[in-house]
Amino acid sequence: MGLYRGRRIVTGHDEAGRSCIIEDAPPANVVPNPNDPDRGHINFWRTARVPANNAVYDDPMAGPPCPLAPLRNGTMFRFFQIAPEKNEADLTDAERNRRMAEMFGAAGAAHNRTLTGQHPSMHKTDSVDYIVLLKGEVTALLDVGSVAMKPFDVLIQRGTNHGWVNYGEEPALLVAVLLDAEPV
Repeated sequence: MGLYRGRRIVTGHDEAGRSCIIEDAPPANVVPNPNDPDRGHINFWRTARVPANNAVYDDPMAGPPCPLAPLRNGTMFRFFQIAPEKNEADLTDAERNRRMAEMFGAAGAAHNRTLTGQHPSMHKTDSVDYIVLLKGEVTALLDVGSVAMKPFDVLIQRGTNHGWVNYGEEPALLVAVLLDAEPV
C-alpha cells in the first residue's frame, strides 16, 4: 500500500479580501519510516500559537519535516499510518527497537521515546491529541492497559505514555490534531 499521502487544500484571501483557494496539492511535509513504507507521518498544517494568524499566508509546512510534537503554544494537524505488526514478525527485538529509534529520530522525536520494554513505539509528548482511526484497526497501548480501536473511534491522548500496535492485515490510517499542553 505505501504511505497515504492525501491532498492538502488551503484557503485564503485574494487582494480584494475574497475567499479563494491558495494551494491544492499533496502535502510536502512527510516523514516516512525509512524501514517500512506503510508507517509514517503526513503533516498537513501547524500553528506557532493560538490564536493563529490568518491574515498572512506563509506556509508553515515549508522546510524540514515537522517534529512529532506541536510547537510550544501551537498546534499540529497530521495523518499517521501504523503498519501491521506482521511486517516485522521476522525481526529480533533489538532490530525492531533500532528501526523504531530511526523513525523517531527522523521525526526529531528521539527524546520522546520511553523504553519501557512493553513495545518499541512507546512515547510521550506534552500535548493533548485528538486522534481518530480512519481505516484499519489499531490498539493504543498505555502503561496500564490497552484499547483496541475500530474506524471512527476517537482517542483523546492527554500527555500520557503511549504506543501503537496494529494486529490487523492492512496499514491503519489515523488523523491527529495535537495541541501543546503543560507537562504532566
